[in-house]
Amino acid sequence: MMRNPILAKWETPFQIAPFAAISDDDFAPALEEALAAHNREIAAIAGNPEPATFANTIEAEEAAGDALHKVLSVFFTVAGADSNPAREALQREFSPKLAAHFADISSNKALFARVQAVWEQRGAPDLGPEPARILMLAYRNAIRAGGALTGAQDARMKQIKARLAVLGTQFAQNLLADEREWAMPLDDDGLADLPDFLVQAAVSAGREKGAQGPVITLARSIITPFLQFSPRRDLRKIAFEAWAARGANGGVTDNREIARETLKLRHERAGLLGYESYAAYKLETEMAGTPEAVRKLLMDVWGPARAQAVADADKLAAMMHGDGINGELAPWDWRYYANKRRVAEHDLDDAELKPYLQLDRMIEAAFSCANRLFGLEFRPLEVTLYHPDCRAWEVTRDGAHVAVFIGDYFARGSKRSGAWCSAMRAQAKFPKVQTPVVINVCNFAKGDPALLSWDDARTVFHEFGHALHQMLSNVTYESISGTSVPRDFVELPSQLFEHWLEVPEVLAEFATHARTGEAMPQAMLDRLLAAANFDMGFQTVEYVASALVDLAFHEGVAPEDVMARQAEVLEGLDMPHAIAMRHATPQFAHVFSGDGYASAYYSYMWSEVMDADAFAAFEAAGGAFDVERAQALETHILSTGGSKEPEALYLAFRGRLPGVEALLKGRGLAAG
Repeated sequence: MMRNPILAKWETPFQIAPFAAISDDDFAPALEEALAAHNREIAAIAGNPEPATFANTIEAEEAAGDALHKVLSVFFTVAGADSNPAREALQREFSPKLAAHFADISSNKALFARVQAVWEQRGAPDLGPEPARILMLAYRNAIRAGGALTGAQDARMKQIKARLAVLGTQFAQNLLADEREWAMPLDDDGLADLPDFLVQAAVSAGREKGAQGPVITLARSIITPFLQFSPRRDLRKIAFEAWAARGANGGVTDNREIARETLKLRHERAGLLGYESYAAYKLETEMAGTPEAVRKLLMDVWGPARAQAVADADKLAAMMHGDGINGELAPWDWRYYANKRRVAEHDLDDAELKPYLQLDRMIEAAFSCANRLFGLEFRPLEVTLYHPDCRAWEVTRDGAHVAVFIGDYFARGSKRSGAWCSAMRAQAKFPKVQTPVVINVCNFAKGDPALLSWDDARTVFHEFGHALHQMLSNVTYESISGTSVPRDFVELPSQLFEHWLEVPEVLAEFATHARTGEAMPQAMLDRLLAAANFDMGFQTVEYVASALVDLAFHEGVAPEDVMARQAEVLEGLDMPHAIAMRHATPQFAHVFSGDGYASAYYSYMWSEVMDADAFAAFEAAGGAFDVERAQALETHILSTGGSKEPEALYLAFRGRLPGVEALLKGRGLAAG
């Protein structure tokens, strides 16, 4: 029989997955074979008659599961970025199966006893810093996964994990279904006064959906500019309400009951492990440490942000009333009048700005900054990937291979919303040396050329910052490689790299007009940078409100009615009427499609406290491309993964920990 192409040796450039040879029919048998192989490896470790040592237990676990990783890296890449009914069905099948597999490992008492034995003899012999870190994490993770539970508690923990996996998968698929199914056709009147780039995006979206003409979809890269530019308040209202209703439309794709059950199970899981709440459990291993520390940060920012947003709302309402529209400013009005206000106050219009923000040029800009900071060079690769939109580059330094970088930038119905970075293969030196294969996935509107908003351009830099964290990793063990760090530290490299987009010399070189090729005029560049904090009250309020709802959901007993609890939190904050949460509960994929950001959506802001301070270190030295600061950033943060506690890494880079003042100043919310 022919070897399954997923599990066979990959005879491809840099051992990139052979996507052209893989069919959906290969995934299920490959998973079964890989799970069986992993089970045999774990059984051999747990049943080893020799006394437990770091090498035969901890390192052996690190080395196990190579086949399983190959299967999952390929499957979850295509399931997230290019799904189809077959892949969605496989995901529903795989999720509980994988949860059960890893639950069996975490409840393997013989394995846990060996990990515990190594932990108890950790002082002799001296392991060295990185192995000692690996041992600590292995023991802590085993405890937190329920390794010490027995009897009925152990059995119940397995049930909870399996059910949460099912719920998370269903939540994500429901959201994708709602986003994929909705479209609003535009006639000539609906197209009137829309900028050319948006008309082109609507035409392209209509073509993809098989519609007779242009449509507005729920892809953020289309609906956001529509809310900014459409003078048709009735159409803005329809579009906004469809966007806000994702996951809450009733029927089989409704996520509200899924959210309720998820919160209930998380609370029970935390209780089995001895924690008073899921937030206490989750935050114990983060930089923040406690729910109280998270709440303090968010509330320190909420007050100034809300005050700014309320003042801005008054100005926007006055503009709306000046157009002869009575009543209160509504959420579907904010972006439209904010855009008009930015034009009036800063002479800056996205329709005028976008031709200077070509996707290809912004990718080049990110590469150029990486070259100037870290000496990385990027060469296009001709390889077959999972979708024609994808492109790849070999990353080198001083002629030596460093990584493969893949970019998948365009929105499509088969791709979940948002933007993300993942490592299809992470950097490691044990049990064999392997270089990373890193992918950035975004959801930009197609165009010829593709034009970006300022927020889109920031997304290019943000996700590439994550990619740098993966590509520059230089550790021994894969489990602490790259972005394998606490959630409220993982956003530091990504948010820090965003700052280079705002460096004037970068924009002067790469912000060139799509038609004429001319550089952005200095006057426009000056206006753009001067408006960097425009509408920051709105942006901060919509984000912090979401983070506070997430925290409230996980601080105590799970609510019976998640929407009532959401409303209660927002009422307590005196949430401005014209601003909606960035992610309402039924569409809050960060929190409910998995537990990565559960009780941790605050982490973007926690990291922002550091990124504002970290970029200030460059400015205080030789400027944005200061060689010594760049070297320190790579040495102490980008190359170190999770090999040390985040506080130690940041202190080594900066010499001190920052306060919230840097964040407020960076967002233009500081008093005075």
